[in-house]
Amino acid sequence: MRAIAYSRTGPSSVLRLVDRDVPDPGAGEVRVRVVVSGVNPTDWKARAGARAGRPTPFPEVVPNQDGAGVVDAVGDGVTGFEIGDRVWVFLAAHERPSGTAQELTVLPATRVVHLPHAASFDLGASLGVPAMTAHRALTVHEGGPTRLAPGALDGRTVLVAGGAGAVGHAAIQLARWAGASVITTVSSPEKEVLANSAGAHHVVNYRADDAAKAIRAIAPDGVDQIVEVSPARNAELDSRIIANHGSISVYATDGGADMTLDVRRHFSLNVRYQFLLLYTVGDGALAAAADDISRALDDGALPVGEDAGLPITRFPLERTAEAHDAVEAGTVGKVLIDVASDAAGGTT
Repeated sequence: MRAIAYSRTGPSSVLRLVDRDVPDPGAGEVRVRVVVSGVNPTDWKARAGARAGRPTPFPEVVPNQDGAGVVDAVGDGVTGFEIGDRVWVFLAAHERPSGTAQELTVLPATRVVHLPHAASFDLGASLGVPAMTAHRALTVHEGGPTRLAPGALDGRTVLVAGGAGAVGHAAIQLARWAGASVITTVSSPEKEVLANSAGAHHVVNYRADDAAKAIRAIAPDGVDQIVEVSPARNAELDSRIIANHGSISVYATDGGADMTLDVRRHFSLNVRYQFLLLYTVGDGALAAAADDISRALDDGALPVGEDAGLPITRFPLERTAEAHDAVEAGTVGKVLIDVASDAAGGTT
């Protein structure tokens, strides 16, 4: 079978197209015929490593955590899946050598989720890291819901920083589906169009407006929850708009890894900062996210594509290096890799 692999860290040029033996699923595992593979920043960062040229944790690594396809085989002890089931997968390459940039991948059944027939493979491959991160960010508020469903966020105001990104897009959709009033910040008129298409109730261009003033005009009592992509850059803004007992969920370090906080201001408002990393949140949080995302999919709440605010840029499997470079360069929207020959359009 065709696969993309690398055996040392470095630039995208370390990725190569190889022919591998078809793996057999072990006990508790599922083999999936990958139709579409999704690329996230975590994928190129893992490939690049802390320093180029270092050995990989396995002799050969296939990149990419997310994807969608069809169950091809099931291992002993696996229940709930049958050959031919349409599925989306997450964390395929976490502590494993076998990601989704290959025609067949084997992973634990706990990382495989049924994909509704109404949902495309493009949509399935766009979930995983972005949607599960967004779910976690929306379920850590003090006294707030630990699960998402229609009505779970009724009466709450959520601010999504960077609403045109993949996580921001999913956060807008999930928060709106759960009943929140959703505000998002963007950096350009083009991204404003995307955030509106994603379903944000209010969009603030922080480069054209006084963001704090604009947000306070929408939410005079402050914002209950902030989904934060750039804590260092936005610390001052967040402190000016957060409500009493509000929470700020940090999932990335865009704009710098160090931030300064006004301690007194945060004391007085009982503010909670919640940092999160999908790889270490625990199995319970991952399972809850998968269940709630599945329900949102059933409700049609997580569409992708330019009309839904998340443009798709796609590459064939043999151009996976270009796909990684596109994500590293900050391509707006979602970057997908067509693995199967029938993947174009992601609707099979």
